[in-house]
Amino acid sequence: PNLYFKLESLNPSGSYKDRFAGLAVGHAAAAGRFVATSSGNTGAALAAFSAAVGCRCALFVSENAPAGKLAQMAAYGADVFRVKHYTIDAAESARVSETIERAAKARGLEIFTTAYAKSPLPMEGIKTIAYELFEDLGEIGEVFVPAGGGGLYVATCRGFDDLLAEGDLATLPRMHIVQPTGNDTMATPLREGAREARHVSTSTSISGLGVSRVLDGHIAIEHARRSGGTGHVVGEDRIREVQARLAREEGILVEPAGATSVAGLLDAAVRGELGTGPVVCLLTGHGFKDPATVDAMSTARPPRLIDRSQIEASLDV
Repeated sequence: PNLYFKLESLNPSGSYKDRFAGLAVGHAAAAGRFVATSSGNTGAALAAFSAAVGCRCALFVSENAPAGKLAQMAAYGADVFRVKHYTIDAAESARVSETIERAAKARGLEIFTTAYAKSPLPMEGIKTIAYELFEDLGEIGEVFVPAGGGGLYVATCRGFDDLLAEGDLATLPRMHIVQPTGNDTMATPLREGAREARHVSTSTSISGLGVSRVLDGHIAIEHARRSGGTGHVVGEDRIREVQARLAREEGILVEPAGATSVAGLLDAAVRGELGTGPVVCLLTGHGFKDPATVDAMSTARPPRLIDRSQIEASLDV
């Protein structure tokens, strides 16, 4: 009865990245053009907001970005470039980012990435998640947040910090980091008492959570320690199982990254790690973002073609 889901799929382009894109495009619109890096949803959000204001955007994305997200970016009219090994290998990702940043600077173009380490101004837009949770629920016990580079986690923590500083909150909720096994940059270091996150060679296929570099990871661990939160690592099969459960038991269709927070919650419940206050899971993006995973879920109950004579019999099964 104390479990709540924050449906970020209800934002204009279907993910929480719209909170970032609104500020980013508002800042860059006067120039008429900008550059951004993305594993998928950032690109879709920026492309949508750019279309709304008549601004051009060049998007450099992970080569593993799902077809649904790539199609969404292209539909909005963005220039989209898949970059080999980007967001997968930490060293190559750093080199790619450096090249993009140098090329953008040489042309006088703003560059956006959803990380405080890269784009602190538009990242402040994501803090509104915490404000909305407070408006709806008041004091919250725990929040489970899926994490790749850690930007969403840090922004949500900063939003709760604002509320605490203003006297609206008495205490911070325990803020938990949930990551897939193939991109464990923060969760295990946090649980094991390390002070900093770590680079990895990412092997996860969970779109949006495959960020091999630390980015906001060090700051995320600091916030987690202060709030009393910890890290949770979940397997990809477990994440997809929870994705299917959300659809069939709750009527909520999310992409795998959105189900990751709930997988972490369920594991925490099994371990007896939950408190008694309200618990929130952030569901970050719509299931249509990753059509391949939705197709896989639907194979268990495929539509059947029947004729009129079979209608009554079909209801007796």
